[in-house]
Amino acid sequence: MNNSERYLDSSFKACRSITKTYSTSFSLGIFCLGKEIRNAIYSIYGFVRVADEIVDTFFEIDQSKKIDDFHKSTIESIQNSYSSNLILHAFQHVVNTYQIDVNLVESFFKSMKADLTEKSYDRESYEEYIYGSAEVVGLMCLYVFVNGNDKKYSELKKYAQKLGSAFQKVNFLRDFHEDFELKGRAYFPELKMYGKFDDSSKKQIEIDIQKDFDEAINGIKRLPSSSCLGVYLAYRYYNKLLKKIKSTPASKLLNSRIRVNNFQKFTLLPSALLFSLFMRKA
Repeated sequence: MNNSERYLDSSFKACRSITKTYSTSFSLGIFCLGKEIRNAIYSIYGFVRVADEIVDTFFEIDQSKKIDDFHKSTIESIQNSYSSNLILHAFQHVVNTYQIDVNLVESFFKSMKADLTEKSYDRESYEEYIYGSAEVVGLMCLYVFVNGNDKKYSELKKYAQKLGSAFQKVNFLRDFHEDFELKGRAYFPELKMYGKFDDSSKKQIEIDIQKDFDEAINGIKRLPSSSCLGVYLAYRYYNKLLKKIKSTPASKLLNSRIRVNNFQKFTLLPSALLFSLFMRKA
């Protein structure tokens, strides 16, 4: 292993560490991917996590400048095939190796920056935010999963977007207390329509999310064997989280965060394995 390879390996390890620190569910899902694509997905998660923390955690800094700086550094790293930032070095390697459309990266940053300026959304701006913050992440991962198969990418594109969308919307409901009460963000356009968050508006949001999940599963069945199990496991986890949210009154979501404990996450693995072995379409 030469020094360039050592540096890249260290970059992948940094992304893996971030993923394991922040998300047990995604770490388990990535572990269930084929070994040859794990580092790439860790790198995408690490990149997304750093950007998200800039706008969601460090309120004492000039967040607008920092996200602009991170945006500029990201594009430069892709162009130069190098970064002194370990997370960006790993991410640029994935973008360049799998020829990920840089427009997806640009859309992602547009949504990240919106978190610093927008407090409420209508249907159009909400869908644009969901696309940039979540759907493009699903598409980045899909580039890795299909590894240059353009026909397969086109076939699965809409399903990857639906799954990313569902994940993000579930996160919004799970984190409703923090986003709405503490950060003043009202992502769901239903809040404008109904004027408040209650069981009625919550029900409409859940119906929308379930539609995304119901469509996404058709794409998961068509994924290559190297990615089917890991993606399906994440799908099952978020479905379980949605079920817990559905059984929780809106008033409780205003004051608490719904979780699925680690034991419950691990119990999803056997059925996910059976799905990937016997139900996935060839």
